[in-house]
Amino acid sequence: MVKFRYEDIDLEAPLDGILYEKRDGIAFITINRPDKGNSLTKRMEQIFRAIWRDVREDGDVRVSIVTAAGERHFSTGFDVTSIDESGAVANNLPFKEDVFWSPRHNDVWKPTICAVNGLAVGAGLHFVVDADIVIATENAAFMDTHVNVGMVGALENVGLAKRLPLGSALRMTLMGRHYRMPAKRAYELGLVDELVPADALLKTAEEMARAMLENSPQAMSLSQQAVWGSLERSYQDALEHAWALLRLHWAHPDFKEGPCAFAEKRKPKWNPDPNARNTESDV
Repeated sequence: MVKFRYEDIDLEAPLDGILYEKRDGIAFITINRPDKGNSLTKRMEQIFRAIWRDVREDGDVRVSIVTAAGERHFSTGFDVTSIDESGAVANNLPFKEDVFWSPRHNDVWKPTICAVNGLAVGAGLHFVVDADIVIATENAAFMDTHVNVGMVGALENVGLAKRLPLGSALRMTLMGRHYRMPAKRAYELGLVDELVPADALLKTAEEMARAMLENSPQAMSLSQQAVWGSLERSYQDALEHAWALLRLHWAHPDFKEGPCAFAEKRKPKWNPDPNARNTESDV
């Protein structure tokens, strides 16, 4: 069997189970299998890999929004009926060579908003736990069913343990389909950052994204890396890492442009190139 390769994906053509649109600096990514509970397939993982590469490399894209079609399901997880004759949901390779669902899996350091429109289960939780901001409708719910189908609750569950109290993450992991965390409880515990009525979900997500468009892309990117990186380090090491990122930004044109624009009472003209550096005449 020939493996499906993300290099062969034409993002301008219709995509299998995903809608992808770029508009005014925002990438809109929609899981689009409402008749299948917006479940995910192996093929879709490579499409996500191609999409996240495009988000990462397109300087015009500043923020992304991940959501799903319909009102009942954000994603019911991996579609086990899509597994090929090998029976594998992954390729048994090292993590960095095999998992490509979320922005974190693809080294994307541009803000991502996850707009949860219903039930989020299993693999669908990748997009929740790895988002920078999570918005959910009041009818949303969160559940993990790995152990019910004989699989290990691991990757998404580690993310849950970063965003939830340990007991809550383990309750979802070990009780499986016998426990659904309702949106209100997820909001109380911090898995969800804002609850909204269903008809306000995308409007709220886009308002947040447009507010972020006013900021320096490089400053946001490095700020993300500082905050996310702190989860992997001791407090002192996290401060050292954050200080290194802060100092790195001093050489970027946006570091000078921000204060100048503020003093001149005008909108800043940000440089989207993360590798741009001030010249000697700029310093």
